[in-house]
Amino acid sequence: MSDTILYYFAVFCYGAVMGSFINAAAMRTVADKKWWGSERSVCDSCGRILGAWELIPIVSFLVLGGKCRSCGRAIAPRHFICELWCGLLAMGYLYFFSVAPALVFALAMMPFLLFHTLTDLESGYIYDSWAIAMAVIGMAIRIWGGVPALIDGAMGAALGFCFIYLIILVSRGGMGTGDAMLMLGIGAFFGWKMTIVALYEGFMLGGLVVVPLLLMKKVSRKDAVPLGPFLAGGSALAIFTAPVIFAYIGFELSWPWTWIIKSI
Repeated sequence: MSDTILYYFAVFCYGAVMGSFINAAAMRTVADKKWWGSERSVCDSCGRILGAWELIPIVSFLVLGGKCRSCGRAIAPRHFICELWCGLLAMGYLYFFSVAPALVFALAMMPFLLFHTLTDLESGYIYDSWAIAMAVIGMAIRIWGGVPALIDGAMGAALGFCFIYLIILVSRGGMGTGDAMLMLGIGAFFGWKMTIVALYEGFMLGGLVVVPLLLMKKVSRKDAVPLGPFLAGGSALAIFTAPVIFAYIGFELSWPWTWIIKSI
């Protein structure tokens, strides 16, 4: 029992730390600022360099009451939301997959999905360098599963990229190539079967959000709606649903996404 609690605490801390780091990296990338090296975290309002105790994910936000210690202005809720959401999502992955290769893939994929969601929402841009890094890391982890796993990852990357790129060609530029690059990275982690589910659920999520907005005339058909957050959301959802779907129809997923539910 104590080991179980420790596992959940560890993955929650990992998720919260990743949420904090990726949120900062996304903000600085969009602002064309460095997020690596000697760069220090500062208050979004007054620019004061933050101390170590002000940078503890979730805890610092709660202790400070959501306000900067110096200027008293509200800390953007996105910091707390990203930290808490990633922590809870990481715990969900552990509960679903237990300690298994799929858990490693899910936890490694999560920061990239968050980064692309944040940058696309804020700037309408998917950064190719991060998408390529995502694909490289996904394929590197697949070495663990041998040649079949590498082939599956390559097929997933090709399927994800080509499907979106075909839509781009048909729509004559109605979508950006960044979405195709995003699916390249997602496919490398997922393999071709999981990629199909991620694409389907990503477009379904987009429809559930965009169609009501169109009906309420909050957006028009000419407005650009970022697809990246929906593809990322569909991928996060597919991690939970795809094993269930394929098990139900009698097909087994490829490594590492085999149907695994164990108690730890």
